[in-house]
Amino acid sequence: MEYLPDSNAKYKNVEYWNKRYETEESFEWFGDFSKFQHLLLQHVGKHEPILMLGCGNSALSVDMYQAGYTSITNVDYSNVCVETMAQRHSDCAGLSWVCMDIRRPAFPDASFDVVMEKGTLDAMLVDERDPWSISNNSAQLLHQVLSEISRVLKPGGRFISVTFAQPHFRKRLYARTEYNWSINHYHYGDNFHYFMYVLTKGEELSPEDLALERRLLTEAEAPPTAVTFQDGDNEDFLNNIAL
Repeated sequence: MEYLPDSNAKYKNVEYWNKRYETEESFEWFGDFSKFQHLLLQHVGKHEPILMLGCGNSALSVDMYQAGYTSITNVDYSNVCVETMAQRHSDCAGLSWVCMDIRRPAFPDASFDVVMEKGTLDAMLVDERDPWSISNNSAQLLHQVLSEISRVLKPGGRFISVTFAQPHFRKRLYARTEYNWSINHYHYGDNFHYFMYVLTKGEELSPEDLALERRLLTEAEAPPTAVTFQDGDNEDFLNNIAL
């Protein structure tokens, strides 16, 4: 394919995305807005301030805007992406575009009712081979991002995460008491299921998720086990990692 990198690791490289966004019109991971619109309507008010993380050149924000969502702040670390999308959708008064590193979002505490991501966290985990035990570097990176998401959410706000990652993998990342949110998940799609996680700020983890957190803390204290994995990159990296 035209945008296939020679290594999956390049999906974490801003230079790769800058070059890709210079020519690529749009790309959607995990289906377009219409596929999970019915779920969003249950959890996201149309007049709530929304922060879209790693917006890329997806049509998601524009589709939501056209469906009546009135305030969406889109951030991406690619300046090419942000400049292109801002120019392309300058007629959409409720959409704004900001070049920003989501590890350090420059927003005050409790700024948004909703924070959304679609495939962004998956793209940050492209180097991982073991879905049951991600590397310390990736774990620290995700913890930094999730902590910031929790920080910028208002009380009662929701973090919406759209991914192909099944609950037994993704909840391992989300089930931490310090994030101060509950976890619910839904699925959509016919032949292949994708998942939408709704994490509500200020609600407690369920007993099941608390037990998961305790088990993970115990596992973290155990000696590491060496695991060997077969090498191999594929264009659609998001379907080849199971996080």
